[in-house]
Amino acid sequence: MNKIINLFDFSQKVNYKNEILAGLTVAMTMIPESLSFAILAGFPPLVGLYAAFIMGLVTAVFGGRPGMVSGGAGATVVVLIALMQSHGIEYVFGAVALAGVLQILVGIFKLGKFIRLVPNPVMYGFVNGLAVIIFMSQIEQFKTVVNGESTWLSGSALYIMAGLVALTIGIVVLLPKITKAVPASLVAIIVVFAVVFGFGIETKTVEDIASVSGGFPPFHVPDIAFNIETLKIIFPYSLIMAAVGLTEGLLTLNLVDEMTGTRGNSNKECIAQGSANMLNGFFFGMGGCPMIAQTLVNLSAGARARLAGIIAALTILIIILFGAPIIGKVPIAALVGVMIMVAIGTFEWASFSIVNKMPKHDIITGALVAIITVWLHNLALAVLIGVVIAALVFAWESAKRIRARHFIDEQGVKHYEIYGPLFFGSTKIFTDKFDIATDPDEVIIDFKESRIADMSAIETINSLTEKYSNVGKKVHLRHLSDDCRRLLTNAEAVIDVNIMEDPTYRVVTNKVKQ
Repeated sequence: MNKIINLFDFSQKVNYKNEILAGLTVAMTMIPESLSFAILAGFPPLVGLYAAFIMGLVTAVFGGRPGMVSGGAGATVVVLIALMQSHGIEYVFGAVALAGVLQILVGIFKLGKFIRLVPNPVMYGFVNGLAVIIFMSQIEQFKTVVNGESTWLSGSALYIMAGLVALTIGIVVLLPKITKAVPASLVAIIVVFAVVFGFGIETKTVEDIASVSGGFPPFHVPDIAFNIETLKIIFPYSLIMAAVGLTEGLLTLNLVDEMTGTRGNSNKECIAQGSANMLNGFFFGMGGCPMIAQTLVNLSAGARARLAGIIAALTILIIILFGAPIIGKVPIAALVGVMIMVAIGTFEWASFSIVNKMPKHDIITGALVAIITVWLHNLALAVLIGVVIAALVFAWESAKRIRARHFIDEQGVKHYEIYGPLFFGSTKIFTDKFDIATDPDEVIIDFKESRIADMSAIETINSLTEKYSNVGKKVHLRHLSDDCRRLLTNAEAVIDVNIMEDPTYRVVTNKVKQ
């Protein structure tokens, strides 16, 4: 019993009022977004609500930290649009389940820490690209199908749609200036719903796209062939979804850590997120990941324990079971307005204010990630390319930092004092520092302010000592750190390197076979 109590954080000091109200508020903000994202991807709206319930409940109970909120997020849904269009929803369910397995493996092998390798410019580009995708997708709602062809709305239908969207946006923008007691997006949807229903306005509603009536999420094995060919189809989407979900989730976890002054468990969050996505694949859910906006709503409402997330998930389930007839009457225009505001809120406007303070390569990296995100709708590929570019730029800048100070002591021994890391990017500059032909018979290379980082560096040192040896000169390596010595020792099977202490200079000597 005590384990159950600890699991729900009831053993801690919990403000139950704040937790319950925060949970209800989060649920009301998640419902329109889950519906909108499901419709965006071409899924039945109920699939979005199932995802919100399953993701929210599992991660609230088992996640890496209290306070985070997960649901059917746009970051992961966008990844699945192409698969939905090419192979249908059953393949989507298979891909979501497989993505969950991959995320669980990341957590088991404790790989969640590698989120630190994603630099800020890459995340700016990723978030901005995602915001553009969400905004552009809402423009599609201003179209209708006539004789099997998609055409733009015109006349009164267009004016009604635009007017209702503008009303929604106006409420979302202005209401927080009056009160923050209730979610502005929820109030906007209710007001637009009341206007449409009260005046009998004809406009597209959720039920015009698909039914949202349903019961408890039923168990369902994806109706796909379990073979290599199917795996080839779904694995790329699963890998991308897993990567995007973990990136979004672990970044949200770091954000909550900073806001609350506490520390979450990234690997535990990976396992919880993966478990929730795997369940989504077998219970008619579209999957998802932690949602930054809902997490911020939860924290701003005073929630600090797991109870708020549990309340939010159960509220969504109750609405699925009993509130479907009402949800089906919600005007699409209201959801479009909410999603446009989500896109505006997602966009990192601060990136414009600091653009003149950022290095040029960071600006180019962020812009490139945003362009790839919008152009290919492939968020993981965009982030991966951004990380690779950032890594190459870092390697180039680090390579330029290597320097050498040289002098000849009273014994006639020439000293090379190396500054900066010796790795694959700096080996050429390092080699150019030495004058083998005119150097004396004994040379000391001092690594006190440097370190040997990789195999390229080892091979460079081996090549350098061979060149000195070929002209009858001796090289000593001084002040090698323990990790550098291990690298040189481990490399003996690959290159001809032997390490020994020199009692005269107290250095490590690198000899080659004569």
